[in-house]
Amino acid sequence: MTRERRRRERAGRVAEMATAVWYVCLGFRPLARRFRTPRGEIDLVVRRGAVLVFVEVKLRADQTAAAEAVLPRGRRRIVEAARWWLAKHPAHARYTMRFDVVTWAPRSWPRRLTGAFADDQVHTTRRG
Repeated sequence: MTRERRRRERAGRVAEMATAVWYVCLGFRPLARRFRTPRGEIDLVVRRGAVLVFVEVKLRADQTAAAEAVLPRGRRRIVEAARWWLAKHPAHARYTMRFDVVTWAPRSWPRRLTGAFADDQVHTTRRG
């Protein structure tokens, strides 16, 4: 792994940790971090009341690039990973599910896109 890649990986982990702290400050309880499945990874799973939130954290050079980094293919992977998480934690299936995206960029405040997409908006059929 190159030095630059290690630096970016470390910065991404810091952004994920800061996002987890932010959600705790908002009253959410963290349930999982960096949950890996064969279909993808979920950066953060949190719950507050009857709302279960799957959070994708993006760190880029600017906020626009960070927001645009969650492409349809990535959304499908997040939704599929969320389904894996729910299969492993069936007691949480009764909660309202939401997908948030938190974007980070140097010299700017993070942005939280609440309900950035929904699982029914993501087409799971694969395209060539």
